[in-house]
Amino acid sequence: MDLNHLIIFLSPSWTSAVMLLSFFLYLATVGSVLPGKLVPGVTLSDGTRLHYRCNGLLSLLLLVLLLGVGSQTNLVSPTAIADRGLELLSTTFIFSVLVTLCLYLVGCNSRAKISSLKPHVSGNLIHDWWFGIQLNPEFLGIDLKFFFVRAGMMGWLLINLSVLAKCIIEGKLSQSMILYQLFCGLYILDYFFYEEFMTSTWDIIAERLGFMLVFGDLVFIPFTFSIQGWWLLSNKVELTTAAVIANCLVFLIGYMVFRGANKQKHLFKKDPKAPIWGRPPKVIGGKLLASGYWGVARHCNYLGDLLLASSFSLPCGISSVVPYFYPIYLLILLIWRERRDEARCAEKYKDVWAEYRKLVPYRILPYVY
Repeated sequence: MDLNHLIIFLSPSWTSAVMLLSFFLYLATVGSVLPGKLVPGVTLSDGTRLHYRCNGLLSLLLLVLLLGVGSQTNLVSPTAIADRGLELLSTTFIFSVLVTLCLYLVGCNSRAKISSLKPHVSGNLIHDWWFGIQLNPEFLGIDLKFFFVRAGMMGWLLINLSVLAKCIIEGKLSQSMILYQLFCGLYILDYFFYEEFMTSTWDIIAERLGFMLVFGDLVFIPFTFSIQGWWLLSNKVELTTAAVIANCLVFLIGYMVFRGANKQKHLFKKDPKAPIWGRPPKVIGGKLLASGYWGVARHCNYLGDLLLASSFSLPCGISSVVPYFYPIYLLILLIWRERRDEARCAEKYKDVWAEYRKLVPYRILPYVY
């Protein structure tokens, strides 16, 4: 492919813009009208709490159903996303830049006093644009941070399904593609089944909404987490029975650690006395959970994340490093985030954190300091 063709493929189009905006319009509409559990967020510094309507699973299933019906009736092409992958990538990137510029300008001019909208301006334009100014900015009553992460996770599944459809139509369906699609599909469905757990994650409760999160949610999650599917569309991989079994074990162990750790943390925040693994929880300073997975290693949920990410790439074999971009990136990101979390927790909890570190000395991986 020469440079001119590459530029054409990377150029946004009106079609891709309409597809993207239609997707956002759908999410905004059904997110507001479909029934769902109303989950209170964490208490903010001024004592206020946001509430989140967790109807993501229903929204996703309805969207897949509508697209399936549209495909059967020839109203939409099942390969529309796969056929315009780079167009959609560039369009979404431009959208992310424009949104974060708007968030920056609105944040700088905000006079709000409540914690969710209070501006935090450092004076460094790049820093404020990258990390954001407001904690939970809204648009037409929609919490944008929660909206964007939902859009990213759904977008990942839609890309995968379109790639799968293209693979089937072209007669390239393989055992590797089936494994990849199965693992990712289960992970995404599980995410939305436990969507309320997202309300207590660090991104939602502490990170302000800037380019880092907007780009991460709308561009990075759907378009880089799906690299394995794109790669398998063009490369045939034959897996041995032992490789398939090992891959399934990595996924299952990763899921057990990831979901178990996050569930324990979420339930502890709701009820600090709820039993963990059948026993009363061990709590440091009345604040920090040191039982279950959280008594094995600090940020042990990151280990589950890394195992799951690896399970998405293992169906691609070991002939290329390209399908392993996601787990490699995630390893770097989580090490960096773990260091940031350590510094923040040390500042926030002080002596309590030092006591917790003595009791749970390992970081992410058991027996690793």
